[in-house]
Order: sequence, then structure tokens, then C-alpha cells
Amino acid sequence: MQDLNWPFQLRFFIALALSFLIGLERESSGFATKGRVFAGVRTYSLIGVYGFGCGWLVSINLPLALPVGLLSLTALALVGYLAKLKSDFVGWTSEVAALLTFVMGALCLLTDLWVPMALGIVSTFLLSEKARIEKYVESLDNAEFLAVVKFLLINLIILPVLPNKEYTQFKLNPRHIWQIVVLDSTVGFAGYFLTKKFGSKAGLWLSGLLGGIVSSTAVSIATGRIAQKAPERGVNALQATVLASSVMYIRIMALIWIIKPEFVRSIWWKFVFLSLVGLALSIQKERAVPASEKLPVRTLTNPFEIRPALLFATLFVVLSVVTILANQFYGDAGLMTLAAVVGVTDIDPFILSLVNQQAMIQALAVSAIVVSMMSNTIVKGIYFGTLAKDMRRSVAWRFGIWALLHIPILLIP
Repeated sequence: MQDLNWPFQLRFFIALALSFLIGLERESSGFATKGRVFAGVRTYSLIGVYGFGCGWLVSINLPLALPVGLLSLTALALVGYLAKLKSDFVGWTSEVAALLTFVMGALCLLTDLWVPMALGIVSTFLLSEKARIEKYVESLDNAEFLAVVKFLLINLIILPVLPNKEYTQFKLNPRHIWQIVVLDSTVGFAGYFLTKKFGSKAGLWLSGLLGGIVSSTAVSIATGRIAQKAPERGVNALQATVLASSVMYIRIMALIWIIKPEFVRSIWWKFVFLSLVGLALSIQKERAVPASEKLPVRTLTNPFEIRPALLFATLFVVLSVVTILANQFYGDAGLMTLAAVVGVTDIDPFILSLVNQQAMIQALAVSAIVVSMMSNTIVKGIYFGTLAKDMRRSVAWRFGIWALLHIPILLIP
């Protein structure tokens, strides 16, 4: 929202208040550390007013006032910094804050007020949280830093530039495929930091819950890799996988309700029952190695892995093509076979396409949906069991019972 029509009197007092705020933080910081500060409340307030005055001169056609004012303040800051070289502490923080205060004072007159207000508030926050930020940086190792860089790379750089269009007869969408890479990698990435924050058990459970809202299949791959690398955490990883899978039923029911609410009224209890079964299986107690609860997260040496995610995306593309070929080969008569086939990959597009078809008989569509969910449940167990070999027996009975309970749900109208 534009606010260029605000009176200059109000802008002046805002510039003064923001400058006073930064000066207050700088002077209080100097008292806390009993050190020498570049400037205090009065000086920073004057710097903000100085910037506002230079901005006023620019507004009356004296464009050199602003650069000259900034250069003069830079010279004073340089003199102050050279004077501090005689002491042990030679940081630039206060001098940079002074230059920023000058710019902020000028912006209070020359641009929308949200810009200098954002600069002032954010700057004060960064200055006041110095100790906490330094503590976090000390606790961040090199692997975690590189993981954050990779995460930002695939999310903010690669994903936005990919075309959001369907190619070939198989309707392959590059952005959708890359979203699978992002999703699979992010589950393990989030699980790493959640585990570090909340502990091995709570972190994985929370990661499974959040990941299941998006894709329980991706969770089964990511947590399976966690169990593969740290077998003593396999119990918690499996429980997170089952929990994510139980969330899948609620997610699918919500998607169907958004598209066609009347479709859900007669079948909602089936989704709720299967979800509760998964929830019950996820809270089953098993004997775990006692030291696992105290195991540091450093056992996961790479918190952000992209290579397995790329393999998963490749598998997704291959299975998507196979699904379309199966549909073309069998036609509508092979709907159940197709439902079992799509269960090996993301079943959301298949289910939503069934719901959208007006001519589809609801009973047949519901049966196809249940079959696809049963197939997907079996496949997620296979994914996890293939990666976590030590957990195969536990995976087999959990996912086996769960899959078998789909059959009575399939037979009940």
C-alpha cells in the first residue's frame, strides 16, 4: 500500500523514533559489555535527523546532498574505527549501524514508510540478538551449512525456473517432477533439524506427521534411509513412517471433500477407520537400544541428500509412464488393475481424476480408490523394508495387517 501522501512532519518523527531505537540498543549494548561504543542514543538520533535533512535537500532539487552527506558520515565513521584500532575490539558493527541509520532517515522522506521501518526494526533485532546468533553459528557445523545452501538451491533457484508445462503424450511436467525431488529431500532435511531440536523420537514423529500431509511415500523413503544409516533409530523411523501413512487417508479425504463434498458423505468412515488403524500401529511399543535416545544427531552425517531424491524422482517418472500405458492398454474395464498399478507411486492424481469423472459409478470409483490405497500401503512397506533390513519383520506385520484390513473395507458397500 502506497503511503507517499503521509505528511513530512509524521515522517520526521518516525525517522527520529527509529534512529532513537537503534541508538538505544547500541548504548545499552555498550553498558552491558562495559566497552567503548562508537555512538549513543543522542548521536544516532542526530544521524537519523541528518539523513532526513539530506533527503529533504534532495526533494528540493539538490541531488548531491545525499551522496555528500553519506560520504561525510563515512569519513567520521572511519575516524572512529581507526581510533578503536588501539583497543582489542575492532568490530565494524556500530559504524555500519550509523551508516544504515543515515540511509534510513533519508528513506523516511523519500519512499514508502514500510521500507525504513523494516530496516530499523530488523537492524535493531539483529543488533540485540548478537549473542544468540553467534551461539547458533558456533553450533552449526560445515555439513549443516552446506545442507542449508543445497536446500535453498533446489527450492529458490532451480524450482522456479523449471517450466510448468506437460510434455510428451505421458504429460510429464518438469516442475512437478522436481517438486518430488524437493519433497523427498526436505523430509529428511526437516527430520534432521527437528530431531536435533526435540530429540530422536519427537523429531522423527513430528517430521512424519508433517511429511504425511504432503506425501507419505516420500516419508517412507526418507525415514527408511535414516533407519538404514542409524539402525538403533529404526524403531522411531518406522513409527514415523506408519504415522505419515495414517495421515494419508485424512489428506485424501480432505482433497475429495474440496472437489466433490457429496462423494465423501457415504465413505468418510472408511478413511477414518483406516487412519485410526495406522495411528494404532504407529504407537506400538518395541524394544529399542537404550542408547538410541542419547545418540547425537551427528550419526546422520549428511542432513540433506539429493542423490537418493533424484533416484526417487526418476522412479516416479518411470512409474508415471507405465501407469499411462496401462490405462491405454486396459481402458476403463481395467480400472482395478490400474488402481493397483498407480499404488506404487503418487496416488493423489489418480484418485482426484476418478472423483472428477461425472459418468463414473460411485461404488466402482470408491473400490478403485481403496485398492490404490491398499497397493500404496504395501509399496511403502516394501520401500522402507528394502532400506532398513533390520526392521523387515516389524515392517511386514505392521503393513501386512494394515493392507489386509483394506479388504473388508473394499467389500462393505
